[in-house]
Amino acid sequence: MLSENIKKLVEYGIRTGLTPECERIYTTNLLLELFHEDDYEDVEISEEEIELEDVLKNLLDEAASRGIIEDSIGYRDLFDTKLMNCLVPRPAQVQETFAKKYEVSPEEATSYYYKLSQDSDYIRRYRVKKDMKWKVDSPYGEIDITINLSKPEKDPKAIAAAKNAKASSYPKCLLCVENEGYAGRLNHPARENHRIIPITVNESCWGFQYSPYVYYNEHCIVFNGKHEPMKIERATFAKLFDFIKLFPHYFLGSNADLPIVGGSILSHDHFQGGHYTFAMAKAPIEKEVVIPGYEDVEAGIVKWPLSVLRIRSKDEKRLIDLADHVLGAWRGYTDEAAFIYAETDGEPHNTITPIARKVGDVFELDLTLRNNITTDEHPLGVYHPHAEYHNIKKENIGLIEVMGLAVLPARLKEELEILSDYLVNGKEIRSNEKIEKHAEWVEKFLPKYDKITEENVMDILKEEVGITFTHVLEDAGVYKCTPEGREAFLRFIGIL
Repeated sequence: MLSENIKKLVEYGIRTGLTPECERIYTTNLLLELFHEDDYEDVEISEEEIELEDVLKNLLDEAASRGIIEDSIGYRDLFDTKLMNCLVPRPAQVQETFAKKYEVSPEEATSYYYKLSQDSDYIRRYRVKKDMKWKVDSPYGEIDITINLSKPEKDPKAIAAAKNAKASSYPKCLLCVENEGYAGRLNHPARENHRIIPITVNESCWGFQYSPYVYYNEHCIVFNGKHEPMKIERATFAKLFDFIKLFPHYFLGSNADLPIVGGSILSHDHFQGGHYTFAMAKAPIEKEVVIPGYEDVEAGIVKWPLSVLRIRSKDEKRLIDLADHVLGAWRGYTDEAAFIYAETDGEPHNTITPIARKVGDVFELDLTLRNNITTDEHPLGVYHPHAEYHNIKKENIGLIEVMGLAVLPARLKEELEILSDYLVNGKEIRSNEKIEKHAEWVEKFLPKYDKITEENVMDILKEEVGITFTHVLEDAGVYKCTPEGREAFLRFIGIL
């Protein structure tokens, strides 16, 4: 059985192009060593497509039965990454192939690298495909919804072991270059099958990779080669366009640099991008504006629930200059009538979430105005999902959500399934502690529908989740899509 599964894994490597035919024996021997096995039988295997998930499961079961690993998700994930590393080319080979394909075109290079990142199981296709995804129409365009199911839950055994594990600061975080080839530990994922493409951004060394949890097509991460904190400044805009010039078929954006409105890893300077067009990018200009000194730059307020100023020019340097000007003005801007405060008690509140792209021969930069002020009524943030929507989304609104893709918690899958049963069968929602949080939400939308059946209930719930997420985005907008909100937005633009 071991020989058969090792042969299947090696054959998978050869068929996908990860492993050259001339390395068949070498790769087989690497895998045998991991199982402390001296013997091997060259058995016959089927010509049918090899399902990587099944082969890895069989090999992990074997490793557990031999006492090589403990049989838990954490240990299995560490070991299957070690198995896949036996198949994957060394970093220098990946970089060389990427460079050769880049000479053909940037698209050729990224297509190769994205496929390799999936074939190597760094992006676990069989987990990502479990994510629930759908689209919902909104007044602002078609919103993307995903329930994230690709991150496995840690089992109690792994949690206990992680608590007792020796503290380590290497790598400093999940975005550091030192992750490439790192064996991992229970509190830090294995990255032995991970390969990074080095790039130059703003005359410094950066890394280009894909997210292991791809939320959209070719979801990439671009990160500083040094472990330095996130900061939105003039150099940020230059970095965005340096990348866009290298890969003009991608967009690139940054989370904001303050808590609440920022991303999950503020300790390491990085961006997220990819080959995908979000609803925000498709949203039209609602009102054109002219900014003194930048009359040559197209500018306008975007029809979007968050407060977005879009600027466009064939000369990205003009966009960098204008973006820096807008950022400087916004950092110090207070408008009490609109409840915009630059700072309170010395704590700064204003920042920007920027997104860059190229459309034809024109560079585009969306500047999303953010503010992280809190109040007694909204302790998690005034411009944050309000409490009435926490049953669907309580987490921060980061870059991906800003652009119109809801990344919702895994708990929702089970909760929506239970809800659908309760709605169809007329059960009392408040009687079930798993879904009682949804009772008020359901009571609000229920009168809209004449009849809820087994056939339409899930479509209705998905639609209402999308509507709720649209309201969440409206909560995150510092200027609301109302006459008063637009008037306040124009007051800010008037000082530029």
